[in-house]
Amino acid sequence: MEIIIALLSILSLIIVISLHEFCHALAADKLGDPTPRAYGRLTLNPMAHIDPIGTLLIPFFGALSGFPVIGWAKPTPIDPYNFKNPRRDESIVALAGPLSNFVLAFILSLLNSSFARYVGNISLFLGIFNLLPIPPLDGSKILLNLLPVDQALKIEASFERYGYLLIALLLISGLLSKIIYPIFSFFSNLLY
Repeated sequence: MEIIIALLSILSLIIVISLHEFCHALAADKLGDPTPRAYGRLTLNPMAHIDPIGTLLIPFFGALSGFPVIGWAKPTPIDPYNFKNPRRDESIVALAGPLSNFVLAFILSLLNSSFARYVGNISLFLGIFNLLPIPPLDGSKILLNLLPVDQALKIEASFERYGYLLIALLLISGLLSKIIYPIFSFFSNLLY
């Protein structure tokens, strides 16, 4: 039974991250950056977005061990210098991923299915998680583009190195759950 739940978790994650990354690619493409299209990322095909470790291995063992099902896809490559307004447009591209998660969660909340609710909750969680202002998450790109350029460059240079470590520490310490769960619970209760 645990393996079935783990496989359902991975399937749900694949659906959610594929839409998330596709929306990053679509937003970049619409704003004038051909990079995601050139790399084959302007697609809903999960094979273009799956990271073997982040999408399959870690979520599988997380689901089996009782940890939250957290994973990642291959980041969608963009070149902000292709945008008319690089800072604004990079923020729009960053926001497109989490926004797609919220829209998917809302649509799935309209269906009367436990699997739809499960996928919707994973989508909602991923959207909230990605808005944290920690590199490499989408929230960090949004925050850095709101700051004056000189401050953003200083913060990005020092913060970029430690983003993954900070996320791991938040996860292991349980602080990540304390930060995200109240927000997630509030919106999940609204939807369901």
